[in-house]
Amino acid sequence: MSSGIVMLLFVVCLLIAIPISTSLGIASILPGLFDSSFTASATYVIRSMFGGLDSFPLLAVPMFILSGLVMARGGISKRLFDLFSYFLGKRTAGLPCAVVVTCLFYGAISGSGIATTAAVGSMTIPILVNLGYDRKFCTALVAVAGSLGIIIPPSIPFIMYSMSSNVSVSDIFIAGIIPGVLIGGMLMVYTFIYCKKNGEDKEKINEEIGKLHEKGLFSIFKSSFWALLSPVIILGCIYAGITSPTEAAVISVIYSLVISVFVYKSIKPKEIMGIFIEGLRTYAPILFILAASTAFSRVLTLMQVPQSISGWIMSHFNSYVLIILVINVFLLIVGMVMDTTPAILILTPILLPIVESFGMDPIHFGIMMTVNLAIGFVTPPIGVNLFVASSITDIPVMEIAKRAMPIIGFFILALLLIAFIPEISLVLLN
Repeated sequence: MSSGIVMLLFVVCLLIAIPISTSLGIASILPGLFDSSFTASATYVIRSMFGGLDSFPLLAVPMFILSGLVMARGGISKRLFDLFSYFLGKRTAGLPCAVVVTCLFYGAISGSGIATTAAVGSMTIPILVNLGYDRKFCTALVAVAGSLGIIIPPSIPFIMYSMSSNVSVSDIFIAGIIPGVLIGGMLMVYTFIYCKKNGEDKEKINEEIGKLHEKGLFSIFKSSFWALLSPVIILGCIYAGITSPTEAAVISVIYSLVISVFVYKSIKPKEIMGIFIEGLRTYAPILFILAASTAFSRVLTLMQVPQSISGWIMSHFNSYVLIILVINVFLLIVGMVMDTTPAILILTPILLPIVESFGMDPIHFGIMMTVNLAIGFVTPPIGVNLFVASSITDIPVMEIAKRAMPIIGFFILALLLIAFIPEISLVLLN
């Protein structure tokens, strides 16, 4: 069976709504069934699936998911937003910018774009609408800014990329800091332009910010201190070499539980089991996708698909700039139709050898790939952040997508800077 037929069958399975983990499993087993001499028999595929799960760094994923859920239930996002609003609120576009900064910090807690959109959006969108901002603009902004959750470390997609490329998790975490801040800055530039053009209800805003100032900086900082300390503890332990990312993920769960239950008292002990069950339901599909993706990537390698694609690209494009542009367009399209985890696990073994042959650093490529796929969070038809934001506001997904297009334009501008200026990703490592 040719590799083209295997890929076609995989796409057909997706189009007829077979779950992606099942589609990957089917596509992995078929070559061995039709050709008994092919190395990847059904037994080999199953062994590959179990082998793909036998990874210590992978244990960080359910821990960061659980930590994000605890923080969301604990009302951490509201405390962060109040602090940033205190400093930015009276400036032009101050409150929308505070939303972006909140997404940056919440992403450093949860490692998830969906969790960031849900936690920050459910709290900030009603506040912004009550202060006179357009509801569709607020919803689109939160949906796009929520994508920062997978770029700012600790990032679950970064862990997946590390597994696929054998780069250091700690190194790619460090590399993601400046690109994440850059994208956040570009989104704030857009909000400034938008608010300058469309105006703001300064009377309502000043009244709301005045209430925060009446509380006093010390009171607000005291309320948000433990939330601000969370990413410092998690990332500090990793970068200082005190713990591995997996051990830091466990610390983040314990820390978030202690803060939410005993300090903020926003979670009751009897609710903890429900949060654990929700975390299990969130992680289980990822686990099956991960196992099937590992087997599928190994089957593609045996069929020499990476070499074929690499040969085709290099025979048609001989310019580094052109190849990077082609790969970026390809990843943007993939992000529109495929979730981040399977996309990284399937495409990394295919695309990484191509860019490495042109001298691109694998960590730089991992950042570029993740930023591309983050844009897929807010582009139809998959666009999970759009669906999350729509569930919060009841605005149709396509209307949110239309309002998000100008914001995505600034996101893509940041992507181009990241793609063609390696120092943005690598400067902290050098």
